Amino acid sequence: MADVVCFGDLLVDFVPTVTGTGLADAPGFTKAAGGAAANVAVGLARLGTSSGFMGKVGDDPFGRFLAGTLAAEGVDTSPLGLDPAHPTAIAFVSLREDGEREFLFYRDTAPDRFMAASDIDDEALRAAKVFHFDSIALAAEPPRTPALAAAEHARGFGAMISFDVNLRQMLWPDIATARSVIDKAATLSSVLKVSDDELEVLTGNRDVETAREAYWHDAMQLLVVSRGSAGCIAVTAETQVDVPSFRVTPVDTTGAGDAFVAGLLSSLASDTDVIRRPDDLARACRVANAAGALTTMTRGAIPGLPTRAAIDRLIAEATPG
Repeated sequence: MADVVCFGDLLVDFVPTVTGTGLADAPGFTKAAGGAAANVAVGLARLGTSSGFMGKVGDDPFGRFLAGTLAAEGVDTSPLGLDPAHPTAIAFVSLREDGEREFLFYRDTAPDRFMAASDIDDEALRAAKVFHFDSIALAAEPPRTPALAAAEHARGFGAMISFDVNLRQMLWPDIATARSVIDKAATLSSVLKVSDDELEVLTGNRDVETAREAYWHDAMQLLVVSRGSAGCIAVTAETQVDVPSFRVTPVDTTGAGDAFVAGLLSSLASDTDVIRRPDDLARACRVANAAGALTTMTRGAIPGLPTRAAIDRLIAEATPG
């Protein structure tokens, strides 16, 4: 059983072999394991935090490749289902010269689109200190209802509930629906992370006060607004800390937000009281910022997820951004 259970998407990413092209112009693609929640699970394992993944893939070559990739990284895959009836999801992700991405998803008949309440592994949730999910798992129905139900189960078992807004507009029918469902997920969350870009799309404003007005509730413990290369701002009921990031040369931003979440949750899983100590919270945010920054220096999400030693070196040696 794992300290942090991540619920969500697990798919095969096909990433161009060269940067600076759109999907139509890419000369070839490299296969890699992907999916935001899976990236967080692997990121946690790399940082020495026990993690598990709950979701569904096809009982096919791609699904077995994905399950094997997670297991090889030390992620507990016992909550992961293999579906013989539906093919594993795939996505094509292009890399522009500036490291930003273009997505093309093939997932309408993916196994997670057929998830049910019976796929929730309550044994794994009962053992977890933290349950993490994001809005990719909420964009379609299912897996929306099982995802929200799993969060409610985990909260009932006493776990801290972490939610990453992680907005992918192309997966939603419209922004109004996305806003409504994300608001529902926020009410279940004790820790919520949103980027300033996502905040602007959802609320029309990028500032922290807007995030607080939109998402804060009495049971929330921590609200984090990530700001890319500018770092992040963490808000609790008592304090607010503004933590700069680190100067790096990005190659590929895929998975940077997931690495950030893994860095943050690694600190919280070790000691949830970090939230109530401003200096320790700032240190947790520095770890998260460093994890995100380091991930951008390598092509592909999982290959770029850093170890604790790499994060410690960056914090010790690098100049904050």
